[in-house]
Amino acid sequence: MSKKVAIIGAGLGGLSAAVHLAAKGYEVDIYEKNDDIGGKLGEVNIDGFRFDTGPSVVTMIDVIKDLFITSGKNPNDYLRFKKLEIINKNFFDDGCEITSFSDFELFKSEISKIDSISATNLSSYFNKIESIYRKTSDIFLFSPLHEVNYFIKSKKFPNLLDFTSIDAFTTMHNVNSEFFPNPKIQQIFDRYATYNGSSPYLAPGTLNLIAFVELVLGAYYIEGGIFRIVDSIKKLCEELNVRIHTKSMVDKIIVTNNKAKGIKIGSDIFEFDYIISNSDVVYTYSNLIDGYEYIKKKTNKLEPSISGMVFLWGIDDDFEILDHHNVFYANDYYKEFQTIFEYKSVPDDLTIYIAITSKNDKSHAPAGKSNFFVLVNMPYNVNQNWVSEVTRVRQLIINKLLKHGIDIRNKIIYEHVYTPKDLESRFLSNKGSIYGISSNSMFTAFKRYGNRARIIKNLFFTGGSVHPGGGIPLVILSGKNCASIIDGF
Repeated sequence: MSKKVAIIGAGLGGLSAAVHLAAKGYEVDIYEKNDDIGGKLGEVNIDGFRFDTGPSVVTMIDVIKDLFITSGKNPNDYLRFKKLEIINKNFFDDGCEITSFSDFELFKSEISKIDSISATNLSSYFNKIESIYRKTSDIFLFSPLHEVNYFIKSKKFPNLLDFTSIDAFTTMHNVNSEFFPNPKIQQIFDRYATYNGSSPYLAPGTLNLIAFVELVLGAYYIEGGIFRIVDSIKKLCEELNVRIHTKSMVDKIIVTNNKAKGIKIGSDIFEFDYIISNSDVVYTYSNLIDGYEYIKKKTNKLEPSISGMVFLWGIDDDFEILDHHNVFYANDYYKEFQTIFEYKSVPDDLTIYIAITSKNDKSHAPAGKSNFFVLVNMPYNVNQNWVSEVTRVRQLIINKLLKHGIDIRNKIIYEHVYTPKDLESRFLSNKGSIYGISSNSMFTAFKRYGNRARIIKNLFFTGGSVHPGGGIPLVILSGKNCASIIDGF
């Protein structure tokens, strides 16, 4: 008889674990509290506009393809990937514009327009972050890091000497400022800390490998929108006989004698051999498991990652100055992160990210119009007045865009807003954090919670709050880790 697995939450981590386990013959049920699946990766279609509501860029596409290959399928039958020639356009309030090209020489030429030294150092910087990626990715990304038996069985052992050469004892900003004397170029590379929900002035320099992943390995868009990932994995789950139960809020994980036995939904109890929580690890210990107060206190001491405020805007214009991905930088980047993490407040000058998929797919907005996905960094939710902050931030965004000749004041014909409080209530993320736990120190960056609960047998974790971290490829890898541990690697 096949072993039975319950997965709490149908985000990408849970879906990944389901696919990998079902492909190995396990009987899998997913329980999702919301009406739809995909977690933070969502979709909105309204009035002719289509929006991805979560992640807006895809990297490490082989990780996604592996889900289908593992199941004996051809990923090209499910998804079409388009590599972006322009990674993003970067705008500064003094009028400076820098385009981040995927082509090295074009990118170098862009940088040379404002700083010849930074342009000269680009090659050595890329060599450095590639070296960090090569030294760390197999252990810290592609392996269940906390499983000693895995390393014994696979004969993959971390090289402690390499650890001293991966910038673990300095910050991302310190490394970037060494290579790039120009503050604007520093900001472009410092921004990759936000892909991990952290501050570049606190996160270890090792995380500069994120820039390598996007700028060198490549940034991609998926035809039809990034939500097609969810559609395709849902189809794959159906083909593998995975049962997905939406509108099914799990109230408790049943634990007896330090062993997870099942789940409780309302008054009903369902028994399983293994439980995987795709909920935030802090939420899981605090709300789904009775007892274990010392673990609850320990997890609640961990600093949540950055949160965000999202505006979905249907815009009655197609601004030629803008591309698919656009970044408008705050003038004082350090102050922005200090305000967010130290003061838990909303900055007065914000870095604004705008994704416009209608630049690549005209069907995502009516003719002559644009679909703006606008994201600004926010502190995690600690009872700020989000109603008033939405009004204030909205005006801050409009004013900053106006400085660049982009006047949207009378052109917003559709609007929907998500605050950190909304993220907390919809996705049960810890205080509305987007990436679970921040990496604002060497220890938190390298000591995320593992994919297996150490005290409670047969309980596992997947998603952005645990190893290896947040973002599409990493949460998919976390699901794969869970499956490999359950199946004995």
